[in-house]
Amino acid sequence: MKMSSTARRALLGAAALAAGLTAADGAAAAEKLRVCASKIEAPYSTAKGDGLENRIAEIVAKAMGREIEFVWSDRAAIYLVRDGLDKKLCDVVFGVDADDERVRATRPYFRTGYVYVTKQDGPKLGHSWRDVEATDATRFAVRFQTPAELILKAAGKYEENVSYGLSLVNFEDKRNKYTQVAADRLVSEVANGDADAAIAFASDVARYVKASSTPLRMSMIDDDFQPGSSAKIPLHFDQAIGVRKDDEALAKALDEAIEKAKPEIDRALADEGVPTLPPNA
Repeated sequence: MKMSSTARRALLGAAALAAGLTAADGAAAAEKLRVCASKIEAPYSTAKGDGLENRIAEIVAKAMGREIEFVWSDRAAIYLVRDGLDKKLCDVVFGVDADDERVRATRPYFRTGYVYVTKQDGPKLGHSWRDVEATDATRFAVRFQTPAELILKAAGKYEENVSYGLSLVNFEDKRNKYTQVAADRLVSEVANGDADAAIAFASDVARYVKASSTPLRMSMIDDDFQPGSSAKIPLHFDQAIGVRKDDEALAKALDEAIEKAKPEIDRALADEGVPTLPPNA
């Protein structure tokens, strides 16, 4: 049976519409927010997806109207830019410093700093880095190659802590591979009395301080660490999202999402117990 020209045009129109919907579906799929994340970076990112940055990433993606796709790595988060973002396996990395030169950073989504963690009835450490020098406390749990370690050196408490610090990682050689003290270990050392205090970045340890059955306190250290005649060493940091340096459009979209989702982001930080400061940028 011969098809009329009207029927033929109707079928062609339907086919074109179907093709258009397929293309639209493809475009939507391409709009996923691909986030590089570590499986072993608790409390920020875990294989279960229950880390603080996992939660904030989902909040930001929702504010953008995008579906989130985590691109998981078995390595520590310090490798995410080099091994994931730069190789275009993902498009964003959460939790970079706002001045990280490896990436184009978004506006900060929170700011926090280094804190003292002590028992409620433990050493009286106030808000100055010099309190480490003045206190009778001798054993401090810190992470390697951080301002916390530099505070111990400036206060003259580093040498007596070397053996203890290495014991937290079973004396693994940190020169030949990336080795770091687990954040929960910093807190448990204080809670069980093996350390007098911990010096740590607040968002590293807030979850564990909050969950501790032993009453603990966090005290924010003032951002005035300038030992001797050396340059100031920052103790407070803006945290941002990193994208590739040429991805201006995505950075702008993320900035808008951060602003839109600020109440939810702030709620996630509060739930975690993270003390926050007004962002600098």
